[in-house]
Amino acid sequence: MTGDATGGPLLRIDAAAVARLLSPAAAVDALAAALREGLDPEAGPQRTAVPVPGGELLLMPAATASWAGVKIAGVAPANPARGLPRITGSYLLLDGVTLRPVAVLDGAALTALRTPAVSALAVRHLAPAGRPLRLVLFGSGPQAYGHLEAVLAVRELSAAVIVARNQEAGRKLAGHAGALGVPEARTGTADDVAAADLVVCCTTARTPLFDGRQVSPGATVVAVGSHEPDARETDTALVRGSQVYVESRAAALREAGDLLIPEAEGAVGPGHIAGTLADLVAGRTPAERAAPRLFKSVGMAWEDLVVAVAVYGAATGHDAATGGSGSET
Repeated sequence: MTGDATGGPLLRIDAAAVARLLSPAAAVDALAAALREGLDPEAGPQRTAVPVPGGELLLMPAATASWAGVKIAGVAPANPARGLPRITGSYLLLDGVTLRPVAVLDGAALTALRTPAVSALAVRHLAPAGRPLRLVLFGSGPQAYGHLEAVLAVRELSAAVIVARNQEAGRKLAGHAGALGVPEARTGTADDVAAADLVVCCTTARTPLFDGRQVSPGATVVAVGSHEPDARETDTALVRGSQVYVESRAAALREAGDLLIPEAEGAVGPGHIAGTLADLVAGRTPAERAAPRLFKSVGMAWEDLVVAVAVYGAATGHDAATGGSGSET
C-alpha cells in the first residue's frame, strides 16, 4: 500500500490490504448505511460487457456526490486451470467533485469482498434470526469462501454443507468451515437443500443446481453466480414459488437469467419481484407468506464504489463515507 490521500502519489491498495482493512461485517454495514442514506441502485449506470479472446471484459462505473469510481474486471474462464484467478481487474477511486484519482484497489479482492457482503446484507433481513442455521453452499472458489465468512458475520451456523464439482476443493472448504467453528461441516449433494435453512449459490453454472421443489417454505436462497440473461443457478419451480428480492429491478430484468428464463417460459412476470435490497434495509417488505425467499444478485457498480470508499477510509484513517478527499458533503 503506497501513496497518500491529500494530493500525493496515488494510493495503491493490493489484495492483501483490501482483506486486512475491511472485514465482511464492516462491508455489510457500509452497504446498509449507503442504502439508508438514500443511494438509489435503480439510478446507476449499466455495466458494459465486451467479449474478448480470453473471456469477457466488464466496465462498471458509479458515482455519488462525493465519490466516483470504475471497476475494470476481466472474467477469464480458463484461468483456474492455469492456477490463476477467474476474476481479474482493478478499481480506480476518484474524488467526486474534482474527479482526481485518489486510489487504485485490487479489483478481484474488491469483488471477493463486496459480493458476499451484498448477499449477507440480504441474509440479515431474509433469514431467520435467533437460532443457528443449516447452510448448503454451492461452489468451492473464492466467492464460496467469501460467502461462508460473510454469512458467519450475520448469522450463527449449525452446519455448512458444501456441494462442489471438485470434491477435493469441496472438502477443503468444509475443513475451513470447521476451522471457523461451524459444528457440522462436510461435503454433500444437491439433495441436502431439503434440510437447509439457507442455500447459497456462487458457481459458474449455467443451468439449475438443484430441484427448487425441495426447498422448504421457511428457507432463504441466495444466487450470485451469473449476470447473464441466458444463465441461471436456480430453476423455474423455485422462482415461481418464492418471494423474490433483487438489488435493482432494472438490473435484474436486464441481466438475471434466474428470473428472465422463467419469465420467457411464461411462469412469472416482471411483477413477481417482491422487493429490492433497499426495500429490505428500509423495512418496506411485503407480508410474510409460507414460501421460500430468493435473493438474486447480479452485482452492481454502486456496491463496488461503496465498499471501495470504506476500504479507502480504513486505509487513510478517516471517515471516507462523509466525503471525497477534497469535496464537500
